[in-house]
Amino acid sequence: MPAGIDRLFANLSQTIIGKEDAIELVLVALIGGGHALLEDVPGVGKTLLAKSLARSIDGKFQRIQCTPDLLPSDITGSNIWMPNSGEFDFLPGPVFTNVLLADEVNRATPRTQSALLEVMEEQQVTLDGKSRPVPHPFFTIATQNPVEYQGTFPLPEAQMDRFMLSLSLGYPSAEEELRMLQGLQSKIAVEELQPCLSLEELQSLQQQCRQIRVEDSLQRYLLELVRQSREDDEVTLGVSPRGAVALHRAVQALALIKNRDFVIPDDIKRLAPHVMAHRIIPAAGQPAKAIVERLLSAVPIAMATT
Repeated sequence: MPAGIDRLFANLSQTIIGKEDAIELVLVALIGGGHALLEDVPGVGKTLLAKSLARSIDGKFQRIQCTPDLLPSDITGSNIWMPNSGEFDFLPGPVFTNVLLADEVNRATPRTQSALLEVMEEQQVTLDGKSRPVPHPFFTIATQNPVEYQGTFPLPEAQMDRFMLSLSLGYPSAEEELRMLQGLQSKIAVEELQPCLSLEELQSLQQQCRQIRVEDSLQRYLLELVRQSREDDEVTLGVSPRGAVALHRAVQALALIKNRDFVIPDDIKRLAPHVMAHRIIPAAGQPAKAIVERLLSAVPIAMATT
């Protein structure tokens, strides 16, 4: 992988043990210019991953603990009256950061969810007719607990579509968990992590990602997967055109991480379940990822020339 990505991967591996696949997927979303949705149980390292990423890129980190009483202004910021100046001053909210962790986003009300997802899409906050851009790069990691549904507000399909990909860290293996316990005294703390990639270098990688070559035959293969998701009898809602764009950018990012300047079919097969599944509504209760895997088996792989 390119030197900058290699340093970033190694830095994150100092605090996140045994989750190379999850780290790779988060880096795909980051370098691809998207956002990541982590659907996982508490205590598996979601906050640690977000903090480690922010420190590794020398960026600012903010965390929002989503609750039903959280207001949109608690996320975006608000205008505060200043008696001394006789004017309103803007007090920025936590979205004015480089890496944002929105923990248990499905516990916030739909109105508050919309405020967050609008910033993710528009990269700016509009208040009282004035638009304020958030820092660039701006990367959101939102989490959902897939077990507890009491007192939650599930994200609507149109808002799930704003996330480039979804993933799960999962519980560590027995060996990985033993390594965690054995390394409690010697393991580096997230506060001790040193930046290994500047924000300027990250933006350069994001620009390089857009230049990765995707052959016409692979674009047709990607689009056929998307179109089949819309026509499948076991699917109520298929992948949107935004989802097709997200998959295209994601496979470009994965190719760059793998130190290639071109995409191969395996890149699409690797990322399709993570990019497409959370955008699909099954008709008969079948898991969305199983539907995507079936589509990958049914749609012929196009052989691109490189």
